[in-house]
Parts: sequence; C-alpha cells; structure tokens
Amino acid sequence: MLTERQLLILEAVIRNYTEAGQPIGSKTLQQQLPVHVSSATIRNEMAVLEQQGYIAKEHSSSGRIPSLKGYRYYVDNLMKPSKLDRNALYDIRNSFGNEFQKIDEILATSAKILSDLTSYTAISLKPEAKDLRLEGFRLVELGNQQVMVILVTSDGTVESQTFTMPSGISGSELEAVIRLINDKVVGLPLRQVIVRLNECLPLLNRYLHQPAGFIDVFGNILSRAAKEQVYVGGKMNLLDFSKDASLEQIKSLYSLVDQTQGIGSLVDSTKDGISIKLGDELPSILLQNYSLISATFDDGNHGQGTIAILGPTNMPYSKMIGLITVFRDELTKRINDYYQKF
Repeated sequence: MLTERQLLILEAVIRNYTEAGQPIGSKTLQQQLPVHVSSATIRNEMAVLEQQGYIAKEHSSSGRIPSLKGYRYYVDNLMKPSKLDRNALYDIRNSFGNEFQKIDEILATSAKILSDLTSYTAISLKPEAKDLRLEGFRLVELGNQQVMVILVTSDGTVESQTFTMPSGISGSELEAVIRLINDKVVGLPLRQVIVRLNECLPLLNRYLHQPAGFIDVFGNILSRAAKEQVYVGGKMNLLDFSKDASLEQIKSLYSLVDQTQGIGSLVDSTKDGISIKLGDELPSILLQNYSLISATFDDGNHGQGTIAILGPTNMPYSKMIGLITVFRDELTKRINDYYQKF
C-alpha cells in the first residue's frame, strides 16, 4: 500500500517523464510537490518506490523513470481523463466532413484523423455486420462458362467472386437464377441469406443442376462482406519511438505495421469501454516499449467496433483517454447519421 506522499512522487515522476522524456531527480521533485519535504526524504521515498518496482533507475543517472508496474498503477488508480477543449472538439468534427458513401469511408477517415490528432498509429475496426442486408445481386458473364457473382450490402460494400456455371446452361436459365435470387434473398439480413438459399435448393436445381457450389460462392462472398475490417492510420508513426531498437527489430516492427490485419489483431474488440495495455501485456515482444489504448463503440443497431491508438509507453494517458472518449462519441454519431439516411 503506497502512502500519500509516495503516490504524489510516483505521479510527478510519470508526469515529468511524459513531458520531457528524461529521468527525474529529487531536487526537481522537491520544487514540484504540493507538500514541503526535504530532498533526502524524497530520495528515501524514491528508493522505496524503486524497491517495490514502481520506478526504475536509468543507466548511470541519479534520476528515476516509471516502470511498467508504475504506469499500470497510475492508469488504474491515479489517472483522471482530461477534458477536451472546444477547439479540439471543433477540429474533430470539422475533420470528419459531412458526406460519406460507405461505412468503410467513415472508419478509414476516423483512423487518419485519430492518427493526425495524436501523432501515433491509429486503428479502426469495423462494427460487426450483424444487421447488414443484401441490397444487390448481379451475375456478369465472362465467357467460357465463367460468371462473376457480385453482391452489394447495405453499407455499400461490394464483393465479388468468379464461378464456373454448369455446361449447357442457357441465357434464359441464367436470367431465371438472377430473378430467383433477387426475389428470395435480396433485402434479407446477411445471416439469413444462406439459410434462404438452401430452402430454395429445389428451385435452383431446375437451372443449375448442382447448385451447392454456387451457394458456397455466395457464402464466401458474404463472409468477406460481413467480417470485421481493419483500417490503420499513421502506420509509420510507430517507428518514431523505436530509438533503441536494432536494425532487425526495426525491420520486424516495420513488417508488423505494414500488415493491416497483423496490427489489427493487437486490438481486443470484445471488451466494453476503454482498455489500456502496456508493454509486455501486448502480444509482440517488439511492442514492449509501447502502449495500446482502445475504446469500443456501439450504435445499438449495427454491432460493436473499436478504435485504438498505439504509441509509446510514456504517452500522456489522461489527455489520450479524454481525446479517445470524445472521439468515440463523435464516430458513433457519424455512423448513426449515415444509417439514418437509409
């Protein structure tokens, strides 16, 4: 159990290291603490905090820096989110603009804005498409029995895949398949489409003879359309905080940030609210000097998505938490506004 004075010292060490990136000594702390104590007393308290693992001595300097344990205690017990000023809120709203044609555009824009605001790497995960509907269906003949199956979902996503039609199928039979699909499944939620198609197997058998392959293609396309998608802004910002990394580590880190799905997998989108992961709590050893702040958003109709920032461990947590909280609310509003147009 830390004493009140030890808590003040820990908080001051973290605040100073966040602002200056330099170890802090007892004389500096003596000038900053809201209570009057001698430099010797501060040194003794710092020694206790170091012994308990909350701060650490860096190289030969007499100053101390926060440890991961110290940061974890701070974000769990001491940190209070900063209130965003009106100018910052205006910047967020203005950056989003007004018109979006697809949900994907909103999510991609959100990652870029969040990265620009923080100078960190920002990640946006698309909400689960539990209520997406199939809005359009097309079959485009490519020749040699090849057709392209094209599906359009209610969020504007377009997915396609080629399919080999059975030999001998006529143009009128192909038109019949198109009419059947449009009549029976267009307008349904994506999760119901395959169920309805299987119910229509007797009818599809009239035209396709072996329709199982066609239904499999439908399933593949729908799976791609409905799956969680990842958008990353400021990928290269992550390399700005790798000053002590070797060349091989930098190459590996570059490979990580260059693979959208890889960096998206760092984010745990199953948790509610705001989550902070520090250093070795992240799944890659390359990120031991980084922290991830993620926040879920849910508009109540179209599933849960996540936004996150990945930056250095000594990021200003109170400011970032305040920012990402407001940003999440604005993003949710934009998604709601988009769906209200349909």
